[in-house]
Amino acid sequence: MLNFEIVNPTRIIFGKDQLDRLPVLIKELSPSKRILFAYGGGSIKKNGLHTKILEKLNEFKIIEFGGIEANPQFNTLMKGVRLAQAEKVDFILAVGGGSVIDGVKFMTGAYFYKGDPWDVLLRKDGCTFDDSLSFGTILTLPATGSEANSGAVISRKELNEKRTMGGPLFFPKFSFLDPTVVSTLPKRQLANGIVDAFMHTLEQYLTYPSGNHLQERQAEAILSTLIEIGPSLTDQPGNYELAANLMWCATHALNGNLRCGVPTDWTTHMIGHELTAFYGIDHARTLAIIAPRLFENQFENKKQKLVQYGKRVWELDGNDDEVAKAAIEKTEQFFQLLEIPTHISDYTDPSPEIAKIIRQRFEERGWTEMGERKAILLSDVESIVAAAI
Repeated sequence: MLNFEIVNPTRIIFGKDQLDRLPVLIKELSPSKRILFAYGGGSIKKNGLHTKILEKLNEFKIIEFGGIEANPQFNTLMKGVRLAQAEKVDFILAVGGGSVIDGVKFMTGAYFYKGDPWDVLLRKDGCTFDDSLSFGTILTLPATGSEANSGAVISRKELNEKRTMGGPLFFPKFSFLDPTVVSTLPKRQLANGIVDAFMHTLEQYLTYPSGNHLQERQAEAILSTLIEIGPSLTDQPGNYELAANLMWCATHALNGNLRCGVPTDWTTHMIGHELTAFYGIDHARTLAIIAPRLFENQFENKKQKLVQYGKRVWELDGNDDEVAKAAIEKTEQFFQLLEIPTHISDYTDPSPEIAKIIRQRFEERGWTEMGERKAILLSDVESIVAAAI
């Protein structure tokens, strides 16, 4: 088992009919009672959540900032930062899925930053967020786990860039997780959420045996649960039990617990981010595109865990090669069962140069040895993308 350190200060309020606690929690964090209420495309107005929140917060000065996109855009978020500064807010409430929450994490750091916040995302020398506003979340789409971690991904469309950020400053102070919101979600978003949670788990599990039996069993429990509930939930979004299990799986997939004492491999995410940046493909769907091809490319390096995954999660029999190959096939079939196609050409007419372009971008960033064994090289990245077309 590898060494690790973990702190997660986020208070989770799980279940239905919990919003009465919202003003009490915010009072502890907002002395001025001036709050930026940040959200996405307006679905919270259609389902009534917007009105409920305003009713609960009637003693606060609420400044609204809507329109945060899926794959939150730097330029949009900077408008929110300037609004928050002008209104002198001291707390942000993020109401939405991972994109809104990620965007708010960036905004809380950019609020105090004196230079160009893009430099922080580029990781230029000496450029860091050293302070942040407090914020809390009300989750409306279970998928990314952003409600219980300190990471975020920010996009900049005019540059075809997606950049990551995070750190101890960016944990939500609290997060409300109400499974009833799942009943209003479109099937596409639900399927995306299932795959996102599934892949967050696999990225921390499908490496090599680490001797941390607890973390491996916890990862397998999440994977098995998602396989069990996924297809049924997309057809029955109003089933509270199924929705609650998805929401809790998604939170546990990326709240920091699964990475404790184990090697991880986030290369699927790194490549997937580029597909979103260039083609606008949904984040979860880029993971479904890349993961099977990456597992095939790294078959020998990941074989031990592929076999374990195949036997424990998919209950497969056979020799090691048979089980490992079948595990990859089962994974891709699971994505397809959720009506998620698994090739780039299913979504767009890709440039014939896209594999080389992504390889070059990785090279420019110094990402030359990736994966749990540092065995995924630039040539492998190009091969994986080419095979995924």
